[in-house]
Amino acid sequence: MPIIQSVIPQFEHEMRVTRTVLDRIPDDKFDWKPHTKSMTICGLVSHIAQIPSWTVPIISEASLDLAPVGGEPFKTPELKSRAEVLRIFDQSVSSAMEIMPSATDQALMEPWALLAGGKEIFKMPKIAVLRSFVISHIIHHRAQLGVYLRLNDISHPSIYGPSADEGLI
Repeated sequence: MPIIQSVIPQFEHEMRVTRTVLDRIPDDKFDWKPHTKSMTICGLVSHIAQIPSWTVPIISEASLDLAPVGGEPFKTPELKSRAEVLRIFDQSVSSAMEIMPSATDQALMEPWALLAGGKEIFKMPKIAVLRSFVISHIIHHRAQLGVYLRLNDISHPSIYGPSADEGLI
């Protein structure tokens, strides 16, 4: 079995449950944040919505420079409504799902680097980047968003099993 075929089911599951969490955010809470050092809900969900799209440059390129010398630095656009977040998230997932089947085992073992201003932040095999920089990263921020939901008394969906809001099986 090609390596990517073992990643796709995990990716699909994590994206499906992430979408259910994103779908709980009310539009009137986008400016809320739990602490002065924390992101607003708007910043957090805007970031989450774009993470799956990073799959495309990970598979198709050797690196990504977040602040290319002489170019525009990467900036996460602020999405202003749940509908906009879900639309961008769905587009991101779709673009990832389109490219993933084309990733050969050989290509997934090639190094990939994240750069800032031409300086290397990290370099790992593409498969490691896909699992950590995309899948684990979205899980991390989804959990953070789950805390935001709880602090606002917004029902938390089931992720890996029943939530306190959805009861037992």
